[in-house]
Amino acid sequence: MTQRKLFLLSLGCSKNTVDSERLMAQAEASGITFTETADEADTILINTCGFIADAKEESINETLAAIDKKTDGTVQRVYVMGCLPELYQQELREEMPEVDGFFGTRELPAVLAAIGAEYREDIYDRRTLLTPPHYAFLKISEGCNRTCSFCSIPKIRGRYHSQPPEQLLREATLLKASGVKELNLIAQDISIYGYDLKGKSMLNDLVLRLSDMEFEWIRLLYAYPLNFPMEVIGTMQERQNICNYLDMPLQHCNDRILRSMNRGINKAETLQLIETIRQKNPDIRLRTTMIAGYPGETREEFEELLEFVETLRFDRLGCFGYCHEEHAPSYALQETITPEEKEERVAELMEVQEGVAEKNNRYFEGKTLKVLIEQIEGDTAIGRTEYDAPEVDNECILTIESTPVTVGSFCMAEITDSSAYELIGRVASVKQ
Repeated sequence: MTQRKLFLLSLGCSKNTVDSERLMAQAEASGITFTETADEADTILINTCGFIADAKEESINETLAAIDKKTDGTVQRVYVMGCLPELYQQELREEMPEVDGFFGTRELPAVLAAIGAEYREDIYDRRTLLTPPHYAFLKISEGCNRTCSFCSIPKIRGRYHSQPPEQLLREATLLKASGVKELNLIAQDISIYGYDLKGKSMLNDLVLRLSDMEFEWIRLLYAYPLNFPMEVIGTMQERQNICNYLDMPLQHCNDRILRSMNRGINKAETLQLIETIRQKNPDIRLRTTMIAGYPGETREEFEELLEFVETLRFDRLGCFGYCHEEHAPSYALQETITPEEKEERVAELMEVQEGVAEKNNRYFEGKTLKVLIEQIEGDTAIGRTEYDAPEVDNECILTIESTPVTVGSFCMAEITDSSAYELIGRVASVKQ
């Protein structure tokens, strides 16, 4: 059989990215070549996202574009995998008969067989990175046991399943050897990592063992507020290479809405949690996510959320309008807020956050920070501090002057100015 040239389009979150990277490494081991563009390939494979309406629409549009390429003879085959087929496989087969195969989120061997590759358990730890070579994501678990009303992830990804620590350490060793300097730990919920293996959180032990491997930065993303293992915050302070950063999506603060969302935590407990985290590690910077326009959210409840955001002063915050997802429990609720109202509430909350972020960033003016360089444009370097996760957080814009830097290297930067979402300064010295 002639070896195929395959174009892979990976959509959606960082967890999807890891799935795509794993697939690429397996396929390459069978001799498959991945192309830069669809026009160079004979096969298109799309790893879809199906979490919210916009993501579904993008996945469908990209699939239709791939079908067009098959119809006009540019490519011979089109395959679709991931979250969208997991939810709508039958409907997709009926609506898009031109697609050669649909595969859910747990069908890697079947996808590989379809594209002419062999699944090999012995190289499961290998990945071909889709991120820049200096950082990578480490997915420490699959699935989710939480039953948040607005979320379809448990239906898409199944029950929570922790990856064994030894497997994660092998994977991290390969990433380190490939030149990765920043390791970003991800999962639907990192807080309960290990409960299904040992009956307790093993997150702190894993973080310590990864820290011993001497990555320059280790970052924790997507912690659930309930059952968060507080010892991790102490470890963060003790270990220099664990970023003083935590991404903990809270979604709301109003008790009635939190109950309806089935979050398992109320406002008072949330406030206590944030206060404890900041007391244990005053250097920590917190990122969170909020949902505006949840069914039944009154103006008064939304204003409580605005006040909460202004009072808690999160360093990083994203807000999304509620999405009425048919595979999520909250689909049974009556939508009471129009799309326009949701957009207005998101904009209003983000305006409050912009003021908070602007004041928070002023703290760094006059200070020297360690920065990871992501991009160089002429005599300007663009990078991130330890307080900024890739793709979603602030940028640090630096004048290079006489100290040369390279993409993927670390430098010490003097911060001279700031805005809500940027730090501005100059490269002071290169960190060896």
